[in-house]
Amino acid sequence: MKKEEDDQREESAALQDTGCSVCRSREKSVDGLSCGHWVCSSCSGSDPEQSRSTGARCPVCAVFEEHKLSLKRVLEAEAADGFSDLYISFRDYFSCDRQIKLSNIFKQDTWFMYIRLVLTVGEAGVGKTFSVLKLSLDWAQGSENQDVALVLPLSFRELNLTTGRRYSLLQLIHVFYPSLQLLSPHTLLHSKVLLILDGLDQNRLPLDFSCEVISEVTQGSEVGTLLVNLIRGNLLPHALIWITSRPAAANQIPKRHVDRLTELRGFVTEPQKEHFFRTRFSDTEQCQTVLSHIRSSRCLHTMCQIPVFCWITATVLEHMLRRAQSGPLPQTLTDLYAHFLLVQTQRNRKNGAESRDPELSTADCDVLLKLSRLAFEQLHKGNIMFYQEELQQVGLDLVQASVCSGLCSEIFKQERVIFNKQTYCFKPQSLQEFLAAVYIHHCLNNNDTQVLLSLLGPKRDKECDLSLPEVLRETLDKHHSDLDLFVRFLHGLSLKSGALEPLLGLNKTDQKTIQRVTDNLKTVMRSPASPAKRVSALQCLSEMKEPSVQQMVLDLLESGERLSETQCSALASVLQMSEQVLEELNFRKFKVSSEGKQRLISAVNNCRKAVLSSCSLSVKSCGFLVEALMSNPVHLKTLDLSLNSITDSGVSELCRFLQSPHCQLHTLRLKQCRLSQSSCSALASALKSNPKSALRELDLDHNDLRPDPDLTKLLQDPDLSLKTLRIVRMTWSKPRSI
Repeated sequence: MKKEEDDQREESAALQDTGCSVCRSREKSVDGLSCGHWVCSSCSGSDPEQSRSTGARCPVCAVFEEHKLSLKRVLEAEAADGFSDLYISFRDYFSCDRQIKLSNIFKQDTWFMYIRLVLTVGEAGVGKTFSVLKLSLDWAQGSENQDVALVLPLSFRELNLTTGRRYSLLQLIHVFYPSLQLLSPHTLLHSKVLLILDGLDQNRLPLDFSCEVISEVTQGSEVGTLLVNLIRGNLLPHALIWITSRPAAANQIPKRHVDRLTELRGFVTEPQKEHFFRTRFSDTEQCQTVLSHIRSSRCLHTMCQIPVFCWITATVLEHMLRRAQSGPLPQTLTDLYAHFLLVQTQRNRKNGAESRDPELSTADCDVLLKLSRLAFEQLHKGNIMFYQEELQQVGLDLVQASVCSGLCSEIFKQERVIFNKQTYCFKPQSLQEFLAAVYIHHCLNNNDTQVLLSLLGPKRDKECDLSLPEVLRETLDKHHSDLDLFVRFLHGLSLKSGALEPLLGLNKTDQKTIQRVTDNLKTVMRSPASPAKRVSALQCLSEMKEPSVQQMVLDLLESGERLSETQCSALASVLQMSEQVLEELNFRKFKVSSEGKQRLISAVNNCRKAVLSSCSLSVKSCGFLVEALMSNPVHLKTLDLSLNSITDSGVSELCRFLQSPHCQLHTLRLKQCRLSQSSCSALASALKSNPKSALRELDLDHNDLRPDPDLTKLLQDPDLSLKTLRIVRMTWSKPRSI
């Protein structure tokens, strides 16, 4: 406490030495206010001593409060459709993996140095932008991080609009936050600031880390150069910096500048998913029906780990239930987005009433084609935000064209005014990649060679191969990392889609052409391509419902290819989305890191035998394993967790699964797992409480145990299936007469 008081006195003395906190004048008499700022009589509007005694507002604090109120108004409007709690894990230099509260991402641990820059990665739609919104809103509402004087959220999609312009850092802040026009360089430099840069994967500004050094907040330069100097610590060296990105783009920031790497993982537990849907549906019966639909579809259930897919799924299923529609549920990501687009179109037709005609009308197709053209042209330029004149270039007028105003209001979002112009973007942003893929297929089916040539690159001549397999092959080569969803949608739309055919044009693709596309993807899997490209190829094969995709995933995991944790998560999703149940998932064959194996745990719910022995599993790993199994408990028959330090706490997690009436596990091996006698009691209690237990073999050998009467008695129970029990190198079997 004494040290903190000394630090505050030193900081206050330092501020006094620099003069007035507003005008920086050293000629005039300055005095400290109760808030800690030093101001002269000219800037305070009265004598500082009188201001301090009467409690008059400090001019610096007044600027901060105005910004906070302005930010609060904007963010509260945006947060209306918020997600439930998201799971954020971070790993430090020692590869620790733990959960962390969003508000604590800059909190220091005893072994950490000062945390200035945090980089958060996460897949598309996982909730990165929402996390930025939530942290900023919590600050603006006064509930979190009140030691920070200024929180300044900036998105790269907005910063891209500054291309070709020069600003100082202070001018840039004034452009995006007019409420801070009175913010002085001195105040900015000496205040605790949190600068948030959201969406690095959307960045189109050059980030050259060998560029010139800029250390003054009033020094002008290109915006990319300003950002580099902020990241390096040349500008605002004491400011906190938070950057979010998709994993593939995160390497734009050199590791030496990152103090903490975090990952946003979406809804990793069933309660988180259920909480989202219960928040979305006020009708309990309707909510239960929606959850039942999701659980019945392996594909939907897996996709709902991503919050934005939960939102889209809720929109689609709510529409189907309200209209009592029957039919197959979406089986791929492409199917889900196609359903979503049709639902939004039907809900927002010209007459304002929800039409029951599932077919796309000519007017519908006209609007959707214009939106698709806009999506592709702007995506091709690297733009995620656009102005009204760019909408008008493709024939969209949001004010006059009533036929499209309803639809556009649902899938289009008005952003804030920048450079005195209204800006727009798609919502969700991944919809832009889907519509861009729709436009490419429309051009393929209608032989629009000019657009296809622009997609493939400027060096292409008109005589080059513009067939579907060639276009998809080259798109995968060029965009497998930066536009991964666009590539997946392109492949998924290759399959015939009757509902979208009026928009796409007559699909002339035959089975032979589809086979060429899948053969190209399989060639990528056999080639020495990068891991990122191989993972993207597998996701495309999954979108095309290729039955051999599971085996190709296993081959990649066993190949020894160096896969990142994020890539392992993507492969786990591919394994789960398949309707085919794997016979065995043997983690000991997987030549990936321990952290990578942890990410593959969720795939255990789609196999009959899971071997996870000697995989460095922890108590938390057991928790994730049980959550995965509880979501689909009927397939797994054999589970081997031997040679993992799961301890008694891990067994407690497993008991939740054993108590489930849907658990069909026949064999459970827990050899050498550092278990004590209390695990025997817990297992005995779990098996007794579940008369439907199918467990036949329980192996607890090589643990610090003695023969347990509670467990051995279970062998005598004719109502239980347990036949074999191993403890301390001794085996008990159920008597033949029972």
